[in-house]
Amino acid sequence: METVMVRGRYKIVRVLEAGDDYAFAEAVDITERETPVRLLNIYEGAWLPIYARIFSEIKDCPAFCEAFLAEESLAAVFRPCGGVPIDRVFYRGAEWSWRDRLAFAEQLLHQALLLADLPPAVGCAALLSDNVRVDAGEKRIALRFRIRPMEEMNARELALLASDHARKILAPRFRQGDAERAFCRRLERGEFLSIVPLYAGWHRAVEEITAEYEALDQKNAFKRWFAFLWKNIKRSFRRNRR
Repeated sequence: METVMVRGRYKIVRVLEAGDDYAFAEAVDITERETPVRLLNIYEGAWLPIYARIFSEIKDCPAFCEAFLAEESLAAVFRPCGGVPIDRVFYRGAEWSWRDRLAFAEQLLHQALLLADLPPAVGCAALLSDNVRVDAGEKRIALRFRIRPMEEMNARELALLASDHARKILAPRFRQGDAERAFCRRLERGEFLSIVPLYAGWHRAVEEITAEYEALDQKNAFKRWFAFLWKNIKRSFRRNRR
């Protein structure tokens, strides 16, 4: 296969997506020795002037390297991240301790809070499910900046995407405390209009959530199991009444 070079610096090694006016590729920065892999978002046609303006507004994004014009295309270059999509790690029945779930939720919402400083078209795209990456071994969440073209994104959409991923992490399950369940209900109802109140609401809720689980951990195994059984019975009654 013929080697494709962009700007005489980025050697394309794999094209991950290619459409009429957008492409996403993995490249190697031949000027970088230690961490040469880069992700290139390439825009053409009507998207070019739109994303040229959008990327000119990016500040304080460690993953962003540069954006430049190359012939009739705009290329936006980002550093990659490891991990697998969140949907392959957090699903109904996944086995994670409550402490791990709270730690992952904190990471996810903090990442979303940082995205609030970016243009919504970038922040919302970075929060799509295939871009929210989880390294289960390292217990770390990172974002991949595959910035597909998205129209009419705003702070509300960013909060809804973050809420959806937080609900995946704090998924309904037999051993779920009432405080955590209550916070998930708020996420489900879409109560938070932007990331800042969402993150603030999480920090208020997590204190009560942690206190409830720590109190349950003080019980012996049978009493703890019975406490969760009773919680689930009451939840079932409430659902039936509704």
